[in-house]
Amino acid sequence: MRQEQLMVIYGDQPRRMIPELLDAIDLTAELEKEHTIGLKPNLVLARESSSGATTDPEIVEATVQYLKERGYNNLVIMESSWVGDRTDRAFKVCGYEKISRKYDVPLLDLKRDGYREIRVGDLTLRVCNKPLEVDFLINMPVLKAHCQTRLTCALKNLKGCIPDNEKRRFHTMGLHKPIAYLNAAIKTHLIIVDGIIGDLTFEEGGTPVQMNRIIAGKDPVLVDAYAAQLIGYDIDDIPYITMAEEIGVGSANVSRASIIELNSDTYSHRSFKASRRVVAGLTAHIEESNACSACYGSLIHALERLREKGLLFRLKEKLYIGQGYRRLKGDGIGIGTCTRGFSTNLPGCPPKAKDIVEFLEKLLV
Repeated sequence: MRQEQLMVIYGDQPRRMIPELLDAIDLTAELEKEHTIGLKPNLVLARESSSGATTDPEIVEATVQYLKERGYNNLVIMESSWVGDRTDRAFKVCGYEKISRKYDVPLLDLKRDGYREIRVGDLTLRVCNKPLEVDFLINMPVLKAHCQTRLTCALKNLKGCIPDNEKRRFHTMGLHKPIAYLNAAIKTHLIIVDGIIGDLTFEEGGTPVQMNRIIAGKDPVLVDAYAAQLIGYDIDDIPYITMAEEIGVGSANVSRASIIELNSDTYSHRSFKASRRVVAGLTAHIEESNACSACYGSLIHALERLREKGLLFRLKEKLYIGQGYRRLKGDGIGIGTCTRGFSTNLPGCPPKAKDIVEFLEKLLV
């Protein structure tokens, strides 16, 4: 898998998706049997992945099983939950204790790990020891929005690799610069993004959006640049992406990357009780018929971005989406390739939320 590639697989069955994805990127070609392999999920707090907050344990388990079956036995799952929550409780609630027992993989609470100081540019960062000591680090973030940085994905997920007092200091420094520089201090070898269920607005979940995809890449800057567009943001909206690019962590040029989709999205979306009150105002703008999850999720994120911009109130027409409109022609605004028969249409299968935002802005402004 070349550095400038991203691979995407659609679906909601990680046990099937992960082996196909890891075969496609030829993961084992980069590993030696004696390597210590660290897996870093996002367990920001003790809340199940269905909330949109944490990494789906099935993604981690499928990755562990894949490696174990091929003779890679020096595995460790490491994380540090946010300040105020206990990592050991998150390991239990999120299903990671079961994975540990089943596959004999240790769980390392980085809150209890030592740290060392690393100088990056004009910053000195305190970084936990274990992420620096593994031979191969697999970063396994959730694709979700964030109330302060707008996006949390690959780059920000490494914030779980620093002590709690350093997490507090990151906030005093405005988050963006230290997040970017942290990714120069810690080498990530592979990113596997849980894009099955993320959150519309908050890091801690509660407004889950089903997007039914897993993304793999080696460049955390490229992964985040792509992820930002998926949930409706410009790269410039998330300063730590361009900051990380400027100091040589990776490239944010999505247009020059090879995006390889291993299958098509044919998985129907579903609603979540936790998000009905929050998302009801967004879904009121949608006429849906057999919409696939990735397409519908993109539209929900796009409408939330329009709401943030103060433009959603201008949307007076319904937006049509879904396979049920494939053979329909007529007036209206259609989102996605299935609605190409509508008089106004944005193609894409699925379209990115950023493309939907730009499309609707032109109609509304």
